[in-house]
Amino acid sequence: MAESEKRGKAVSDGRSRAVTDALTVGGFRLGALAARALPGLAAAALATPIGFGASATNRDGRAMIERHLRRANPTLEGLALRRAVQEAFDSYARYWIESFRLPSLNKRVVDAGLKVSGYEYVADGLDKGHGVILALPHLGGWEWAGRWLTLRGIKITVVVERLDPPELFDWFVKLRSQLGMTVVALGPDAGKAVLGALKRNEVVCLLSDRDLDGRGVEVDFFGERTTLPAGPATLGIRTGAPILPTAVYFTPRYNGHFGLVRPPLDTTRSGSLRDDVVKVTQQLARELELLITRAPQQWHMFQPNWPSDPGYGDNRG
Repeated sequence: MAESEKRGKAVSDGRSRAVTDALTVGGFRLGALAARALPGLAAAALATPIGFGASATNRDGRAMIERHLRRANPTLEGLALRRAVQEAFDSYARYWIESFRLPSLNKRVVDAGLKVSGYEYVADGLDKGHGVILALPHLGGWEWAGRWLTLRGIKITVVVERLDPPELFDWFVKLRSQLGMTVVALGPDAGKAVLGALKRNEVVCLLSDRDLDGRGVEVDFFGERTTLPAGPATLGIRTGAPILPTAVYFTPRYNGHFGLVRPPLDTTRSGSLRDDVVKVTQQLARELELLITRAPQQWHMFQPNWPSDPGYGDNRG
């Protein structure tokens, strides 16, 4: 290919990406406006048709969530499995609709929409002054619980994956900031920011069921070896902050959520830091299994997460 043709193709590709990026960002913004403009019940009712459309057009996503659902519940097969797959897409649609609406909801509505079991572990951790680490799976409506906490005056720092295009990531940061959360992008500076939050006795929320950069700790997770992020265990051991496995489930009622906070993991030192991080991360893997198996159809894990999954490692560090 001639040099001029290469330059022309690069320009064309750049324009195409720019158009795609603009449509993506615009689509999320439009969705947020629609979710806030509609009456609550009408917005909530959109989750099922949106979930159906997403499932119908995403064959790879259906195949991947099917693999994960059968890990969490090996008895699923046939019609029950297909229903669970569709429920996962519906649940993810509900997550986004609720996230879009949350900044406009008042404290009374948010309070009424969440029942919590185990909150005493959060309160006890904050009383000790070292901060609290909530280790969550990608499940249910965790943003609602974050809003619930901030409305009680509890400061929250969340670590999130960077998204492309950058404009979309910036928009999501603004959305979560409207919920009262401090947002930290996953990367080299995240550790310093999280340590600072724990020193200020804040709650730090870490999605812990997927190792994004591929440099995590190898564990047994749902009967198969994979890696999970080392961050929760490392931070807990180094700072004394309790690591609380936590999940927030959708319930059938309108705006309904149930938060479950498990007892703190045992971070007692017994060997080298590396060995202790492995030990605590394996504990966390077992707790995540328990949390996910309570409602696997609410697990929003549409990406490969085990070495045997097609595409595993394609986008990892």
